[in-house]
Formats: sequence, C-alpha cells, structure tokens
Amino acid sequence: MDADGGRPHPVPTPLTEPYWRACRRGELVIQRCAACRRYVHFPEPACPFCGGAGLAFEPVSGRGRVVTHTTVHRSFAPGFSDAVPYTLVWVELAEQAGLRAFGGLHGTPPGGPRIGLPVRVAFTDLPGFGPIPDFRADTEDA
Repeated sequence: MDADGGRPHPVPTPLTEPYWRACRRGELVIQRCAACRRYVHFPEPACPFCGGAGLAFEPVSGRGRVVTHTTVHRSFAPGFSDAVPYTLVWVELAEQAGLRAFGGLHGTPPGGPRIGLPVRVAFTDLPGFGPIPDFRADTEDA
C-alpha cells in the first residue's frame, strides 16, 4: 500500500518487472513459452503447459472479450471506497483461447457489461505507481 493509506500498489518482483515496465510504455505484454508457444499469464518461472523454462514477455493486442464481470457497490478495500460503484472484468485475450487478463472496466455504466463484450486494454494511471492495465469497450469490434 502506498504511504498515504490510499489504493494499494502492485509490488513488482524480478519476475514481474518486465510486465510493469511495458505498462509504463503503454504496452501489454504476456509471457510466451519458447518450447510450446503458449502464452502464460500471470507470470510464472516455468511454463505450466510443457515445463519449459524459456518464457519471454511478448506484446499482445490487448483486445479480447469479457468472460465474466462483477460490479462492486460497497468496498472494504483501502483506497476503493470512494470509487464505488466500479466494475471488474476477466477478459479472454484474442491471442489464445483461455488466456485471461483481469482489470477494471471503464467507460461502461456499472452493471452494464455483457458476457462477450469486445474490449481493449486501456492503461489507467495509479498515482504514486504509474500505468496499470484496465479495459474499455472496443467500439471497433462491437
């Protein structure tokens, strides 16, 4: 959590630092196994599909579809109570079946998304940390 008691911040590790560095550039990257070519998210030290150790971060489109969502109307988490209501989504990214990313959904009324809604990554500035990946409806693919 940041020093002023506001919203918690991610804590980059040596494994996740390339992900957060790409976010600061406005780019979504996901690990990809050199052996089986499957994408792996969240970051792992070895491929959960084939056991390969050659996982490199590669850029992805950031486009996908909502597979599930929830709207938070009352939050007990530090730094979030002033943001309610807000919607969180799991998104299946276009690059691979089952490849999912998590984030807030912006620009859509709370409770308004539907399963299958096309979305695109949109980076939100987290004060004291930098850009984090969230999503917006993808009007180009609606």
